Amino acid sequence: MPRFKSSEPATLRARVSGLHATKLRYRFRCLAAALGAALPGIVLAQVKIGLVLSLTGPAASLGIPARDTATLLPKQIGGQQVEYIVLDDASDTTQAVQDTKKLISENHVDVIIGSSITPNSLAMIDVVAEGETPMISLASSAKIIDPVDAKRHWVFKTPQTDAMMASAIAEHASAHGVKTIAFIGQADALGETFYTEVAKFAQLHRINVVASERFNRTDPSVTGQVLKILAANPDAVVVGAAGTPAALPPKTLRERGFKGLIYHNHGVGNNDFLRVCGADCNGTFLPASPVLVAAQLPTDHPAKRLALDYIARFEALRGPGSVSAFGAYTWDAGMLLGNAVPIALTQAGPGTPEFRRALRDALEATRALANTNGVVNMSATDHLGLDQRARVMVEIRNAKWVYQPR
Repeated sequence: MPRFKSSEPATLRARVSGLHATKLRYRFRCLAAALGAALPGIVLAQVKIGLVLSLTGPAASLGIPARDTATLLPKQIGGQQVEYIVLDDASDTTQAVQDTKKLISENHVDVIIGSSITPNSLAMIDVVAEGETPMISLASSAKIIDPVDAKRHWVFKTPQTDAMMASAIAEHASAHGVKTIAFIGQADALGETFYTEVAKFAQLHRINVVASERFNRTDPSVTGQVLKILAANPDAVVVGAAGTPAALPPKTLRERGFKGLIYHNHGVGNNDFLRVCGADCNGTFLPASPVLVAAQLPTDHPAKRLALDYIARFEALRGPGSVSAFGAYTWDAGMLLGNAVPIALTQAGPGTPEFRRALRDALEATRALANTNGVVNMSATDHLGLDQRARVMVEIRNAKWVYQPR
């Protein structure tokens, strides 16, 4: 260390000390770089997880709880530090693709979680396949993972499929004497794929579909579509939509005097939807993630303990009653990675193509992994791995989710 006489100005002493500290920092960086080059994948290695979420736009009520949940995910997995990089796709397909390209080409992530909605997730498939980067979608459509072809080889998801939920609606409707239904859904991939499943399972239960209408997420009114539905006089109406835009059809149906049953897609499993729909959603039903009614589940339900644990963590962050299914889907994605990353690390170091391939293989090999939805058993032909235990029927009563035992 340099020595100073008491007569030297304090500013000079500080300047010289600062130069000395700068040299030390420079030497440390050089040493760290040399070690990193000598021991790739061990020294200074870091697992990078990118998230493409709908934080603004019509699907923001889905993306925001996912972002908040990301702050609860582990900062270390398998002895490696984890960095989370969150990008907003603004509920827009083009932006989702751009975000995905950025995460792969600039941030060099090892895996991507997202997007929050079906159209964006479908648009991201080509990008992750080309970049050979695993992706865990937070959206509902089975088309995101089915069939597991050369591109979907890289794609997984945590939410229940539209087929699982449509079958639950048909079973409930049949048990309640429904003979005819109408459908109103979003004019996008979510609405179309959910309609296909609703129509298929309705036919299996000998329920006739008497009307099918579409609307856009940003539409201010669906009066025209609802009038056509009412003219068909259905016993029940199924709404195939997600987030707060899904509140518009049931509100309009109630305003126009519809007295039949109303069913929602599981994409409404958040409190913002309850707030927007208000009293108009009382007495309506949806097949949902077990996490929405975790405290009401039977003690032997495989998701109950883990769902209650997640709820406690999230409510400590955002307050009582703040939990949504979309945060839980993100938590489950974290659980998948918590299981798969240590396995992949035995094959290669983070930041390499070999690690991404090993991580993809480990995700596909997930077996008997309990999470907030149920139990995951994936395979080469099933990149979801959930069974019927992952869905429950829920009634909305006075802005509360009420579990409906079978």
